[in-house]
Amino acid sequence: MTVTIYDVAREANVSMATVSRVVNGNQNVKPATRKKVLEVIERLEYRPNAVARGLASKKTTSVGVIIPDISNNLYAELTRGIEDIATMYRYNIILSNSDQNEAKELELLDTMLGKQVDGIVMMSDHVTDKIASAIRQSPVPVVLAGSIINDSSIPSVNIDYFQAAMDAIQLFINKGHKEIAFVSGPLEYTINGEHKLGAYKQALQQANIEINEQLIDATDGTYDEALLSWESFVQKAHVPTAIFAGSDEIALGIIHAIQDAGKRVPEDVEVISFENSKLARMIRPKLTSVALPLYDIGAVSMRLLTKLLNKEEVPDKNVILPYRIETRKSTK
Repeated sequence: MTVTIYDVAREANVSMATVSRVVNGNQNVKPATRKKVLEVIERLEYRPNAVARGLASKKTTSVGVIIPDISNNLYAELTRGIEDIATMYRYNIILSNSDQNEAKELELLDTMLGKQVDGIVMMSDHVTDKIASAIRQSPVPVVLAGSIINDSSIPSVNIDYFQAAMDAIQLFINKGHKEIAFVSGPLEYTINGEHKLGAYKQALQQANIEINEQLIDATDGTYDEALLSWESFVQKAHVPTAIFAGSDEIALGIIHAIQDAGKRVPEDVEVISFENSKLARMIRPKLTSVALPLYDIGAVSMRLLTKLLNKEEVPDKNVILPYRIETRKSTK
């Protein structure tokens, strides 16, 4: 396993900035602290060469962008917003794919420092305690885009995911649906487990509708597993009349499975997705969807980063953008 600057900082009980100064030969470090850091570096066999090159104080006009899945439509649209604002402010972006893996995310944060980036925009489905700690200790500003963390000191740009999911479920309830299914990606991802599922359960409880665990299905978020979700509902003899899908890709799989079973959307089953990427407009029937301002989340995240880099006043480092529900043909 690769040892990162975060590992050294944690073991030495100092900040990543302090480790950076030590490996760069900066004399502005107490001798005792320097000795402790060097001992940890030797014990962990940390190779700081790449990082040391990135510790020069001059700006490089480069910004690191870390995303969980470069092939995902959601992150593709987010990244476009980041890139456009980066270009406007004459920053180059260095794009890296983390595969939503904690160890790789830590390694990429370290690598970005080694590439002398001025700041980082990061997207993560699940910001772990280790990642949060690494972000706090980063010697350059880090902004989270479309990622939830329970720490208001870390700059972020999001929507109110809980309320957005509540609004979608409420649409079904208002139409008289009782058998409402919930299908999402992994529930350990904060937005899926705490916000979307939490909103689903609260909306049903407020409407005095019993929560049926047989109508809750957590997939890996892919089209193929979404196909199986509908089959699992049928096999369990719990066929929903309405389905809340955690993403457009999940909704796509569900609708195709419903159609393959000889049923119709929305006549037999209504579907609402959560995303509103171009997939929502390509499928037939077109998807009713919670419209995330994907491009805007990316653009505002990058603009927030430029403000932090330029020491501009930032009244609120945690930006909440508006959303809407785009009504199309997958609901009546």
